[in-house]
Amino acid sequence: QVQLVESGGGLVQAGGSLTLSCAASGSFFSLDHMAWYRQTPGDQRELVALISSGGSRNYADSVKGRFTISRDNARNTMYLQMNSLKPEDTSVYYCKVGAVLSWTTSKVRDYWGQGTQVTVSS
Repeated sequence: QVQLVESGGGLVQAGGSLTLSCAASGSFFSLDHMAWYRQTPGDQRELVALISSGGSRNYADSVKGRFTISRDNARNTMYLQMNSLKPEDTSVYYCKVGAVLSWTTSKVRDYWGQGTQVTVSS
């Protein structure tokens, strides 16, 4: 199993920056893709950014040029650097990690973090 611990959320003024972290621990063979999602009450959870095991990055159009996703494979940790934050970025941010649990399988299983609140004031 994989446990994910998120940190770094909080309250920031518009134009400010925050960095979210997601640390994976537990019993697994390797980590595959890693991603950040966000969800506001009444809305669907949306993909914000994704980084593959090889380091390829994809971003939602709404955050391109402002957010940067990265990963530290040695620490099993993913980051989301958020700059030029806007009030519409206010949401609960969730990390999702795909993990290969054993060297005997190529199957990737997804795990979710508990979420961290990001609030951007105008």
